[in-house]
Amino acid sequence: MSNKSKELEVAAVKNYLLPFLNLEKQYPLLPGAGKLNGQAAFIGISQDDLAEARQQYRSVTKTAALDLLKQQEVIDGLEAIPFGKDDTIMVIGDSLTDDLQGWFEVFRHVVQIGLDDSGHKLVNAAVYGSTSVDVLKQIDRNLALHKPDWVLVAIGSVDAQRLHGTGERTLVSLADFYENVSTIESMIAEITRKPVVWITPPPPISELMNDMPLFNGVLYEEDLARYREVIAGKAGIIVDPYGRRMGQPPEAWHYLPDGFHPSLSGHLETVKWLLRSFH
Repeated sequence: MSNKSKELEVAAVKNYLLPFLNLEKQYPLLPGAGKLNGQAAFIGISQDDLAEARQQYRSVTKTAALDLLKQQEVIDGLEAIPFGKDDTIMVIGDSLTDDLQGWFEVFRHVVQIGLDDSGHKLVNAAVYGSTSVDVLKQIDRNLALHKPDWVLVAIGSVDAQRLHGTGERTLVSLADFYENVSTIESMIAEITRKPVVWITPPPPISELMNDMPLFNGVLYEEDLARYREVIAGKAGIIVDPYGRRMGQPPEAWHYLPDGFHPSLSGHLETVKWLLRSFH
């Protein structure tokens, strides 16, 4: 690889992939994945660059939370929040939630800043690229490790993708998705009697996804809508059951250039819809 190609590769990692490369969750059993220097070496950047980037993400999400806390609807949502003072709130999902500049990280700051004497523990157990099958593999360990009082589930986007080489087939069939979600629901019920909070996947902008070389497939709203219906039909708290929070049709500024991952603007919409669901 030429020096120029290497520079472009590193730039792509820093400018696009880095918020999703949380290796301590992808490889929890590898000792090096739990250390910043090990993560940096695996990614191919310096430890200082990784530490600086993650500090920047924390700053971005905290600033976004402070801006949200100026809005009355956010204050009203916090007043209605059902979590107990010292509850543990865990989220499971894919890269739309694993994002270090994502909605759950903003929500973390909103709760910890906006609620007096907050003793809440918020655990982001979402993992980049996870389907419902992957979540099934992860959830038993996460439930045992964190013993959450509340579980938020944000899955479906990866399940509904069509890989370029598989034609009309989605990555996880709708029937298997239904069974996986039901099993996830049952496993959560073994740990807590609190209702599950289901966050439906937002619609994609498929044209942009097709132009992104890092994707092996594409997601279409006509497919995703059927997976969203499975989630919307579950018992518990349903956030955005019809996938409307990014606009109808979805507005491009709520997405990264890939048309799949939300931008900060899109993540803020998810936070606001989550808080509305508590009223």
